Amino acid sequence: MRDLPPAARGFVLSAVLAALACTAPALTDPATPWPAVILLAVLYLGCELVKLCPLPGGRVPEGTGSFLPVVLAAVFLLPPAAAALVALPGGFAATVVRRPATVRRVWHGAQQAIGAWAAGQVFRLLDGPAALGGGLSSGAGHPGWPADFPYAMLPATAAATAFCLVVTALDGGILAAAERRPAATARHGLVTGSLAPHCVHGLAGLMMAVMWRSPYGVPAALLVLLPMYVSCWVFAQYQRERAAHQATIRALVQAVDIKDRYTRGHSERVGQASTMIARELGMAEDRLEVVRIAGILHDVGKLGVPTRLLRKDGPLTPQERRIIELHPEYGHEMVRGIGFLGEARSAILHHHERVDGTGYPYGLTGEQIPVLARVVAVADAFDAMTSTRSYSRARPVPTALAELERCAGAQFDPAMVRALTDAIGRHGWHPVVTSDDDLQVISSAAGGPAGAPTAAAEPAAPHGQGSRPGPGPGPARGSGSASASGPGPGPGVPAGRRAGAGPSGDEDPFPPARGGR
Repeated sequence: MRDLPPAARGFVLSAVLAALACTAPALTDPATPWPAVILLAVLYLGCELVKLCPLPGGRVPEGTGSFLPVVLAAVFLLPPAAAALVALPGGFAATVVRRPATVRRVWHGAQQAIGAWAAGQVFRLLDGPAALGGGLSSGAGHPGWPADFPYAMLPATAAATAFCLVVTALDGGILAAAERRPAATARHGLVTGSLAPHCVHGLAGLMMAVMWRSPYGVPAALLVLLPMYVSCWVFAQYQRERAAHQATIRALVQAVDIKDRYTRGHSERVGQASTMIARELGMAEDRLEVVRIAGILHDVGKLGVPTRLLRKDGPLTPQERRIIELHPEYGHEMVRGIGFLGEARSAILHHHERVDGTGYPYGLTGEQIPVLARVVAVADAFDAMTSTRSYSRARPVPTALAELERCAGAQFDPAMVRALTDAIGRHGWHPVVTSDDDLQVISSAAGGPAGAPTAAAEPAAPHGQGSRPGPGPGPARGSGSASASGPGPGPGVPAGRRAGAGPSGDEDPFPPARGGR
């Protein structure tokens, strides 16, 4: 508990007190159906503990999460305070992978108890017990009136939704308190990602409650859990496969970061910017993940480029340039056999194509370039220009966006540039920073630091000598300031290095990050 910030400790303590307030009436009410409470609590606890037991073949069904049908069945069968009691043991037994384990278990139990109490209140508000039919029984069932279908589904769905909203609100609150994040940001995606599973669990809990109150009684209700457990186990396999995919991607990105230490964190930021562009374009959620992966892995082909070229401080020779320009093809070959990457493979191969046909490796033009490749090209150039490196200063975000707009139509797809500009204007740019060498310019103030060169003041080196292939509207490598009056490169710029040509043929003053070759 001492490891948590004061705000998080206070939030956890408040949740525990609220859970005690929710469960206290059941302890003092003589009408509490204790046989049913104990049976459901033990059943929920067993469903949570079974995740710790290996299945045949030695695998543990990780990733199943809480087995909520039992909790929701208790919501439908018991008074709200008694349902909150049922949720406590399973909540305390939840799998915890991060410290402090005891605090996390207490938090999870309190969270589930509060959610169950709130769901029970909603269920009774909509006259759910009457729609459920029959009579509560902890042993053999007794004949009773049938459930009122389809109306019974309305209070059940509303109760499951209330449970989801309460649990996700508490999750967002603890994230905001523990990580000092804005509450809106902390809750982002929690409700949309968990509402549908909670509703499905609610329908399973309703089926279990109806069977519990039917003439067949508790044994029939328990049979409902078998197909639910099988479905959760299948879902766990999917989660495990997804985790393996993510581990594969992380391993590839880490290998690139180790090989080219100057661009550490670049891949993740390109994935972040690519996702912003794709979301602004209205792409479907499943495609957003593909776009993000494409951005993260766009430079994986660097693993096939000699390290001495990636870290070379001087200008590149034409032969060295041709070798570096092979990295998109290297990357495509490396990931060709990874089936789950799908459309991301084409973005890895074509993210250095230009809409005017002067890019590489195949010189595609306009619509010939895959959509994801055009997205990643803009994101790559944007992060390259706004990243601080040992050989170049970061450019302010407005300056980088203005440069992208200048090169739209020649180097970049104008629609992708507009999408990034609109997304950053609406949400701002809050990049992922993974090391001190990857500082970002996130201020929206226009203009660069004092003494920063302007487009007119930045001279260019002779064409064709030592230029480096890059994604952005400038050279892949450069240096600090240049003389406004001298005819040649400024101090620190090796002779023979030129800036990339913009759409008008002018030399570009903004060197993108080294990672954008």
